[in-house]
Amino acid sequence: MNSLPENSEAQASGSGPKIVTLGCRLNTLESEVIREQLIKAGSPNAVVINTCAVTAEAERQARQTIRRLKRENPDAKIIVTGCAAQLNPKRFSEMAEVDRVVGNEEKLLAHTLWGNGYENDESSICVSDISQVRETSGHLVSGLEGRARAFVMIQQGCDNTCTFCIIPTARGHNRAVKLSDIVAQVKKLASEGYNEIVLTGVDIAAYGDDLADNISLSDVIETVLAEVPNLPRLRLSSLDPARIDEKLINLFAAEPRLMPHVHLSLQAMDTMVLKRMKRRHDPEMVFALINKLRAARPEIALGADIIAGFPTESDEMATNTLSGVLQMGLDYFHVFPYSPRPGTPAEKMPQVNAEIIKGRAKALRVAGDAQLQKRLSSMVGKTLLVLVEKPDRARSECFALIRLDSPQTPGSIINVLVDGVVGENLSGRVVAEKFLNNG
Repeated sequence: MNSLPENSEAQASGSGPKIVTLGCRLNTLESEVIREQLIKAGSPNAVVINTCAVTAEAERQARQTIRRLKRENPDAKIIVTGCAAQLNPKRFSEMAEVDRVVGNEEKLLAHTLWGNGYENDESSICVSDISQVRETSGHLVSGLEGRARAFVMIQQGCDNTCTFCIIPTARGHNRAVKLSDIVAQVKKLASEGYNEIVLTGVDIAAYGDDLADNISLSDVIETVLAEVPNLPRLRLSSLDPARIDEKLINLFAAEPRLMPHVHLSLQAMDTMVLKRMKRRHDPEMVFALINKLRAARPEIALGADIIAGFPTESDEMATNTLSGVLQMGLDYFHVFPYSPRPGTPAEKMPQVNAEIIKGRAKALRVAGDAQLQKRLSSMVGKTLLVLVEKPDRARSECFALIRLDSPQTPGSIINVLVDGVVGENLSGRVVAEKFLNNG
């Protein structure tokens, strides 16, 4: 039930541009836009690294990836973009392997992405002040290469001030894509045969805060489902628990096409740690939310991001987080050992010893693995509707990965009888082939 994509590399057919995506689902969508823009610009001999900056380690991995890709593609033009490039353009431009550095706003436009000239100096940098950007547009793409589902960006940026996070600096202010553009994008992807759409962005639960007509994420969901009746499955990316309202909870109860899967940007379950993180929820709020979601959709899968070892976190605070996520009965959680992110307030707070952080992260992961096994075991013997991702694997509505007993058509929705648990996955026997194939 991993809600985040793995880092991926995709290349257009023939000698097309190669796109390497690091990080989040939004980067995955934007990489597809980049690929199409480069093809239109007639620039096939390019390698684009779409970077992540969620941690300092993510930046280190980006630089490592750039060096590897240049060795593997010595004649290609290396273009670096994404959040790490937005934050530290000069540092990347000074790398001998890099020809051009492009910001998050510029990377979706062919003329700025490809540019003219590749001198490795200031002229190779095309990065604007993203904090001044107040609008965003939804790019219509035909789909995502090699994926059974497609992502649709509904907003960009973030107006929160979490003390550990640099992403608002890299992505700019919260700004919504027009609802009409979102619907048009979903219609197009559904007509291309995609049976599942994921609504994504930096902070999708804050959708509409910059709009005058009080449109919210719930309104987006209602409109998409009403205007695209041939779309079988709609899924949401990570949600801020403080922004999940009663209307959204009711949609999970009323709309079977809204997938029963919620991934929470939780981070901690200790009151003081949450305050020092400047999060907008507290443990009591989260417990109430979990109970409401389960009452609305009993089969719902619930997961969360958790940070281990946030600055000033004591043993008692760490225990509160561990016991809290277990008491809630979360089905899985993604654990991130805290590492100082330059430019954030948390970097200046008293840090927790690295070995202690490592131990706390391990304890959380062990508990998370046990929770996942419990959830997977509860699904054995059930017949599930699954979306085929690759001939030998599929995803359930709650996003559990199922290994199939026979090859199936990617993108189709089929019935599978779950017959076992294999590691972090399920195994299943196909009982109705090609149950649905939209398009």
